[in-house]
Amino acid sequence: MSSYDVIIIGAGPGGYVSAIRCAQLGLKTAIVEGRETLGGTCLNVGCIPSKALLHATHQLHEAEHNFAKMGLKGKSPSVDWNQMKSYKDEVIGQNTGGVEFLMKKNKIDWLKGWASIPAAGQVKVGDETYATKNIVIASGSVPSSLPGVEVDNDTGVVVDSTGALELPKVPKKMIVIGAGVIGLELGSVYARLGSEVTVVEYMDAVCPGMDKDVQRGFKKILEKQGLNFIMGAAVQGVDATKTKAKVKYQPKKGGDEVVLDADVVLVATGRKPYAEGLGLDALGVKLTERGQIATDAKWATNVPGVYAIGDVIEGPMLAHKAEDEGMAVAEVIAGKHGHVNYGVIPGVVYTTPEVATVGATEDALKAEGKKVKVGKFSFMGNGRAKAVGQADGFVKIIVDAETDRVLGAAIIGPAAGDMIHEICVAMEFGASAEDIALTCHAHPTYSEAVREAALSCGDGAIHA
Repeated sequence: MSSYDVIIIGAGPGGYVSAIRCAQLGLKTAIVEGRETLGGTCLNVGCIPSKALLHATHQLHEAEHNFAKMGLKGKSPSVDWNQMKSYKDEVIGQNTGGVEFLMKKNKIDWLKGWASIPAAGQVKVGDETYATKNIVIASGSVPSSLPGVEVDNDTGVVVDSTGALELPKVPKKMIVIGAGVIGLELGSVYARLGSEVTVVEYMDAVCPGMDKDVQRGFKKILEKQGLNFIMGAAVQGVDATKTKAKVKYQPKKGGDEVVLDADVVLVATGRKPYAEGLGLDALGVKLTERGQIATDAKWATNVPGVYAIGDVIEGPMLAHKAEDEGMAVAEVIAGKHGHVNYGVIPGVVYTTPEVATVGATEDALKAEGKKVKVGKFSFMGNGRAKAVGQADGFVKIIVDAETDRVLGAAIIGPAAGDMIHEICVAMEFGASAEDIALTCHAHPTYSEAVREAALSCGDGAIHA
């Protein structure tokens, strides 16, 4: 029986990053993955392919709407959907191939197949059983659905996020169930491609849980881009044929049932932990009420030598959260101190404009009874944003009213997903808004808006 110091189950961002860190720390490491390629949901059917399509369709939007005023004349490009999907697949291949290279470089064994855990200290893959001192479960998550809604990606009529990346053609009418990150990103893709997109959401705001100023501003921008929204709608079911679908919903505030017609329905109602086939019940691993694997502060389960990270445990289902946990649990297994600051994990929506957040929202802090100051600056006052036609949006920074310490931030605007990290670093070091305001920012850059928002927490912005 082959023996390892650690076997990691699942080769998504959490799993493969953890494997690399384990190997760097001198642990004999193996990773189990049943897909033909490494990288998990994120690289194969999630983060990476969706960003490829978002980028491609953003270029189309620019050509159709903004090139002419910049003096770029000519016919708008036509869409070759199959070629666009080939481009997406090429991007996937580059990334998954890169992960496979990293496994070989770090001398990590890839145990190809689906894992089960027959006993503590053992992992079975196919007909082979391997001994290991430690097991890290990084099996990720899968799309969730609603009662009365049956997803069938093969037909391409009622699909989840995976199926939406492989539609045989661009639909004339698409209904997106759910106004969260996935629904808005993929809805944006198809709206740019010419689909009539309607987003149906149970809550009264997009991106539930996000800063209310961002929710309001974001929805208005997306509406200007052609997305339609039906809020406060409880979906009752979807009736589908081989080519069409009908979505039935009940207004949350009361009223008659409404039926909407669509060529494609995208079910984007979130994700749920995935641990099927691992044998956790027989092993005695405790789960939370929501079906997540219960862990302690060091990512250990109640079964000695068995750890869990990423989407399969509590916390936001984000690739970078899983990566942080993957590195931290490797440190713990190696006898060091693993650490994740859950208060400084950013979230990003990769639409145009991008939306990025970190820390607490203004409303949440006020609900806790904390006194806060808010600094806000519009991209309308940012020269670089105006030069590239992306002046919609703003930067908002929330600070402690007494200490000026940064407690949270939200950005809606160009490159928001990159700019948020200045605030993440500031929060990690316990910085004040004044610290950001006194830091010289290059001109002209988008990030000057962050400095202006920090100035707004004090005497006021310069360009407001």
